[in-house]
Amino acid sequence: MAISGGRDDGEPMGEMNTTPLIDVMLVLLIMFIITIPIQTHAVKIDLPVNSDQNTPPPIDPIKNKVSVDPAGTITWNGSPIDIVTLRLYLDRTKAMSPEPELHVQPDPQARYVVVDQVLAVIKRSGVTKMGFVGNEQYRAF
Repeated sequence: MAISGGRDDGEPMGEMNTTPLIDVMLVLLIMFIITIPIQTHAVKIDLPVNSDQNTPPPIDPIKNKVSVDPAGTITWNGSPIDIVTLRLYLDRTKAMSPEPELHVQPDPQARYVVVDQVLAVIKRSGVTKMGFVGNEQYRAF
């Protein structure tokens, strides 16, 4: 009994049959795909709650006062706000006719960075009726 090694002339076969190898790889790939659990990506986001309170912002049609205290708190007519809310209020006052006056009163001990941010927001909003209140408190400095 002789084992055939390729051609009849006795030379070894130079090609390998890759069909069984490809079949095994395809079966392994299918098994791998089936066994992988389905990944569900979820990002938890706290969405704002729609409130039925449609209270208008505290904008006075005559004059509004923005002040900065030594702790860096920005207040609009006495109620604390943040920079984004300040921009919103300024945009609404700009849309009013006639435009109300804006009084800016930073505390002498307030941080310069916060006052500079407030002034930059006021400048970007395009408010035309603006004035500084309480400049006499800076005479001692």
